[in-house]
Amino acid sequence: MSADSGTRRFPAAPRESERALWTMLLALTGGFALSQAYRTVAAIMAPQLQADFGLDPQGLGLFAGTFHFAFGLLQLLMGIGIDLYGVRRTVLVAFPLTIAGSLLSAVTSNFGVLLLAQALIGIGCAPAFLVCTVFIAKRFPAARYASVSGLVLGLGGMGMLATGTPLAWLIEASSWRTGFVALAAFSALAWLAIARFVHERASADEGASPAERESIGQALHGFASLFAMPHTWGILALATVSYAAFVSLRGLWLGPLLVDRYGFSLVASGNVAIAVSVASMIGPPLFGRLDPGRATRRRWLLAGTLVCAAMFALLAPGFDASFDVIVAIAFSLVSGYGVLQYADVRDAYPASMTGRALSLFTMALFLGVALMQWLTGAVASAAVAHGLPPFAAAFATIALMLAAGALLFVRLPQPR
Repeated sequence: MSADSGTRRFPAAPRESERALWTMLLALTGGFALSQAYRTVAAIMAPQLQADFGLDPQGLGLFAGTFHFAFGLLQLLMGIGIDLYGVRRTVLVAFPLTIAGSLLSAVTSNFGVLLLAQALIGIGCAPAFLVCTVFIAKRFPAARYASVSGLVLGLGGMGMLATGTPLAWLIEASSWRTGFVALAAFSALAWLAIARFVHERASADEGASPAERESIGQALHGFASLFAMPHTWGILALATVSYAAFVSLRGLWLGPLLVDRYGFSLVASGNVAIAVSVASMIGPPLFGRLDPGRATRRRWLLAGTLVCAAMFALLAPGFDASFDVIVAIAFSLVSGYGVLQYADVRDAYPASMTGRALSLFTMALFLGVALMQWLTGAVASAAVAHGLPPFAAAFATIALMLAAGALLFVRLPQPR
């Protein structure tokens, strides 16, 4: 983003205490945790949504993908907003749309309106993780970037815990609509916490006067310059499939897999979702601390992607319920290697382009989720139409997409 790109000089801001930094980061992480909850509701709400709206797998994939499409598409705009107006103002303006979209989801009986509501939630959540990554990049030492980012990813996973057993229990006791009302209430609390605890810093990054800020046109040109760098394409290829694989399993297919393939109850599938979520919370901090550095980090990224592809290949046949649960939990732990992608992006570009590169990378992550969820839904529906097992088709598709992303990542030009 353009906040990094100028040559202007400002007086150094007073050094903030470690406690103040962590208080602000934890408040921002609360918004990120809510976005994690919203992006994984489909896995638990799926049975009731399919019953109420008559959805086939493709329709369910469209429901889940709409959030991520809106979330990913708005990353560019949110990145520019952070450039021009700062972390705090950007998230405070956007996040109320999350509350509105959640409440609209709770009251509508029209599938088209439900999709609109999911788009509003996606737009409202669009800056939720980006503000965390930019805040860490600007306010913490560079040497701590991977470890702090990993910790935030782990803490943000608490939102997924809410969409495991607690949400399953709430839905069984009431309905999926009550689930959206509860999420709206927690979203309002997260917004209040950010308003109370997060403040801007008078520096070259934030709080610059209007005359000193880049224009929107200059910011857009700064984003376009990323595509002129050949190594950008390999980074985007891997970004499009890596996180998408995890969210497609945890956020879409896990519940239907356990309920339809193995006859689990909704609460039992919620219990498995809790275990998967806990594993996903452990992985990022673990890999953040194990970061091998730029010399070998890309080999770790390649190996992690191929291991994840192999795990989806193991899930496809449906050997046994216990086997699938163990593989899903193991995959969620290994998927934490994705935190190394943030460090890879940070090292792949000059400091003047770090912000905008992270914004483009985040856009690729979530547009990839929308693409994978829509595509696997379409493939599963086609499989059903031809008398083939839908989950095998969906998981085989994810495995192939991961393998393709790994191949492009290693074959396309590398950063110098």
